[in-house]
Amino acid sequence: MRAASTKRSTLTLLLTASFLALGLWFSGSAVVPQLTREWSLSASAGSWMTMSVQLGFVAGALGSALLNLPDRISSERVFAVSSFLGAGCTAVLALWVESAGPALGLRFLTGAALAGVYPPGMKLAASWSKGDRGTSIGLLVGAISLGSGLPHLLNAVLSPDGMPPWRLVLGIGAAGAAVAGLLALVWIRPGPYLGRSAPFDWRFVGRVFSDRPTRLANFGYLGHMWELYAMWTWVPICLLASFEQAGESPALARVAGFAIIAAGSAGSVAAGFLADRWGRTLVAGGSLALSGSCALVAGAFFGSPAALTLVCLVWGFAALADSAQFSAAVSELTDARYVGTALTVQTSMGFLLTVVTIRLVPALLDRLDWAFVFPALALGPVFGVWSMVRLRRCPEAVRMASGAR
Repeated sequence: MRAASTKRSTLTLLLTASFLALGLWFSGSAVVPQLTREWSLSASAGSWMTMSVQLGFVAGALGSALLNLPDRISSERVFAVSSFLGAGCTAVLALWVESAGPALGLRFLTGAALAGVYPPGMKLAASWSKGDRGTSIGLLVGAISLGSGLPHLLNAVLSPDGMPPWRLVLGIGAAGAAVAGLLALVWIRPGPYLGRSAPFDWRFVGRVFSDRPTRLANFGYLGHMWELYAMWTWVPICLLASFEQAGESPALARVAGFAIIAAGSAGSVAAGFLADRWGRTLVAGGSLALSGSCALVAGAFFGSPAALTLVCLVWGFAALADSAQFSAAVSELTDARYVGTALTVQTSMGFLLTVVTIRLVPALLDRLDWAFVFPALALGPVFGVWSMVRLRRCPEAVRMASGAR
């Protein structure tokens, strides 16, 4: 009973810290409309406010994976230090920066810091779980989704009828990340299912893709990431344009943007619960099929803000639902000593891919309407479904979800 209580309290603290720290991710993207007006940002510079974070994350994650840092240094310390660094970079941007160049550099550093938050957080969640690992990591990814959407909600709350004060939005995000670091440093600890300390082995990075079952789980994750962050970045912008064209309140559009990202939290938790019982490949494949279908049709509803919001809520729910299951699958299929490294490699490859689609959407939008832009994101879910079908047929798949595959 005491062990169960410790698990609940630790996971609650971990979820809270992850929610607060990941508020940094879209803090720059959420204030692009304000920065465009104040700094005269081009559309390309606006997209780089998100892409610089993605590239920073990839750089930080690859460096961390090559050195096996997630498996050689305690995850809670990595989480804490990284949260403090991300908070510091965002605070500097909020207090002193006056132009796009330094802002993009600081956003890159923020992304690098978040590479020490997201994968170690998943490893910590996995360390407290065995039969319910999909649920635990699903809860964590759900908290990350809520945190990622927080800046959009702050935009709506701080200025319902006009341009929200972007420095305050960033400042609140920095303060939240600092609190997250404190929680990790003082109270969060690993659970009993953490693999023993790993010796340094830079070659393990290559084995993450040379092992066929792990490679297929990662392929599924790549298909998911092709869609997710481009959707999270551009759907709030699409909603804002749709609401404004219809003469509706921009504040409603910002709340809708937050709700669509936050809907992924419910999807992640529900999918985690079901995947532990029905199997990771089945639930992840179904989620990919649903999200890909939404990508095909969402833009066609641009002229009707209410219908567009409804479709995008379903899309937001499905697009994140599978995310935790790819991470849970890798944690079950790979060498237990290098779970942190494997998860870091997985996320670094996925976030590198997001740079392509985040930039692809505005490039297509220069030539096409919204109705013809989002279908390009459905290519990822198609590839992901194919990967899940192949993974389900592997004999090693019985190691996932207590044999439910």
